[in-house]
Amino acid sequence: MRSLYFILTLIIFPIVISSSANHEYYVSVTEVEYVEEQQSLQIISQIFIDDFETLLRKRYNENLTLHPDSDAKVIENYMKRYLADKLKIKVNGNDVNFNFIGKEYKQDITYCYLEIKNISNIKSIEVINSLLFDVLPEQQNIVRLKIFERNKSFLLLPNNDKCMLNFN
Repeated sequence: MRSLYFILTLIIFPIVISSSANHEYYVSVTEVEYVEEQQSLQIISQIFIDDFETLLRKRYNENLTLHPDSDAKVIENYMKRYLADKLKIKVNGNDVNFNFIGKEYKQDITYCYLEIKNISNIKSIEVINSLLFDVLPEQQNIVRLKIFERNKSFLLLPNNDKCMLNFN
């Protein structure tokens, strides 16, 4: 049943992305890919602009607007702080911190680009993703891990916000 729910979420997400700013589904997608040649984890989090803006307004600044003409440094600082608080990654059981590379807006999605450097000899990776759970109880977060030859997707919910992939 859970896999059916997950498949339906994956099918519905592209439809939701192409819809208007008002949407019925609250979902984000975070891809974590290991680039062995660069020994880095490259991360892209996709979050609906209106949901992210609502959260950042409630948490940091009620006058904030996620728009290309807005003060990028201030907005990126808030995004970085929030993502660091709600997106946690462990490699081989150890916490690792990401660098916030930047963000861009495409249609109604915010793309946040993150990177963790100097990663080698991965035996396990754990991701805790509680993005938007603090303002949207219906929020669902899809995490896609692309590590070595393995591709694995997880559906995270407010009561189950953690996933792990072992390579032993």
